[in-house]
Amino acid sequence: MAFRGTGGALTYGEVAERVNRAGNALAGLGVEIEQRVLLALPDSPEFAAVFWGAVKLGAVAVPVNTLMSSADYAFILRDSRARVAVVEETVAPRILEVADRLPFLRAVVVAGRSPAGAHRLADLMDRASPSLAAAGTVREDVMYWGYTSGSTGRPKAVVHSHADFVASADLVGVGVFGLGPDDLTFSASKMYFAFGLGNSLFFPARVGAASVLVPERVEPERAFEVIARERPTLFFTVPTLYARMLRVEGPRRDDLSSLRLCVSSGEALPTAIFDAWRERFGHELLDVVGATETLHDFMANRPGATRRGSSGQVVPGYEARLVDEAGRDVPPGVVGHLLVKGPTTAPYYWNRLERTRATMLGEWLRTGDMFSRDADGYFFFAGRADDMLRVSGQWVSPAEVESRLLEHPAVLEAGVVGRLDGDGLVKPHAVVVLKDGHAPSPALGEDLRAFARATLAPFKVPRAIEFAGELPKTATGKIQRFRLRGR
Repeated sequence: MAFRGTGGALTYGEVAERVNRAGNALAGLGVEIEQRVLLALPDSPEFAAVFWGAVKLGAVAVPVNTLMSSADYAFILRDSRARVAVVEETVAPRILEVADRLPFLRAVVVAGRSPAGAHRLADLMDRASPSLAAAGTVREDVMYWGYTSGSTGRPKAVVHSHADFVASADLVGVGVFGLGPDDLTFSASKMYFAFGLGNSLFFPARVGAASVLVPERVEPERAFEVIARERPTLFFTVPTLYARMLRVEGPRRDDLSSLRLCVSSGEALPTAIFDAWRERFGHELLDVVGATETLHDFMANRPGATRRGSSGQVVPGYEARLVDEAGRDVPPGVVGHLLVKGPTTAPYYWNRLERTRATMLGEWLRTGDMFSRDADGYFFFAGRADDMLRVSGQWVSPAEVESRLLEHPAVLEAGVVGRLDGDGLVKPHAVVVLKDGHAPSPALGEDLRAFARATLAPFKVPRAIEFAGELPKTATGKIQRFRLRGR
């Protein structure tokens, strides 16, 4: 079995035939080796067929979010020069609206009902041959572009080769998660993100395992329903969803007995969520760290060797350094800029020469993250380099302050940024989302500051607490602190 979900189950043999038909359908539209194919599809058998079909042709698969605006699709289609866009039916009108301004786009293909001006994927595949010879690619040929979220600017495409996919599956899927043919993965993170692509597509495929495909956004209740019905062995999502799942009560909401691993990624896992999940469900959350630039994870807590509050150790096969502003290695316990080296680091960003030169430092990748490391080789996230605060001449990690606030019983989410005080000096400022049953008040704000003061150094304590109904986040669930700074 390859895939399971609401639409039934598919074997690998059935998937292979669909891949061949999708590849031949793309070839019939003029797609050739090295040309880009944009995918704006939900997690579905169609996604798998088109992704692998493009790759088998020697083309480059470019998966993107299905919730973008017409302007966003237009930008990526111009930037990538994609010849064909394969999209779900809700996306098609947004692309057709701007198609006359896209000189490289030759065809729009729709999975579902096809409007005028577009092809219907099912019709193309029905007419296509079920046999397809693989293109004569080499291991370093590019097969995937992953557009980063672009939370602070225009998205940029990270390029990855065939070899990167094999190495990531072996080092992470097998090496860290221990995936085997009897496993069934369930990833709330979608396949148009690099993290979800590994969890649901190429990790299971490497070992003949299966994955559960849920096309819609996975809400807490839906997550429990899927786990109860499908009985997956691995569950992947972001800390935000774990926090929201902890708030769900009711029958069968505590049965996660099929799971052997619960993996958290996307941002640092607060210790409060780690503790609450273990107490309620008996599972340790495995906090892992990756990037689109490394395709998937390069740092992870291992099953049976999780360290609370840590992002884990470097995945074997990768190397990591922590350096100061001058590029000198820092000692254990000192926060530094994280550099990573490994077999899956991207060689460049498409059409972003200056950004490439600033980020890809020879064999080393500058991640933009700040970490410290203990004597045992466990890493502790301190924040993004551009999020770190310099307060009273000392570095303050927003993640550390947020983690402390999240331990308060009234706090659901917290975001910490720097704001200028009356003297023009930077001070920590917290924006907090409360749990149900708690109301904002000046008294609660002072209580939260006192709670933070009990364990944090004085210069780290938020000077003010602001309450909000929600925090601005990227599509991958990361807090957009630049938007908090502008509130």
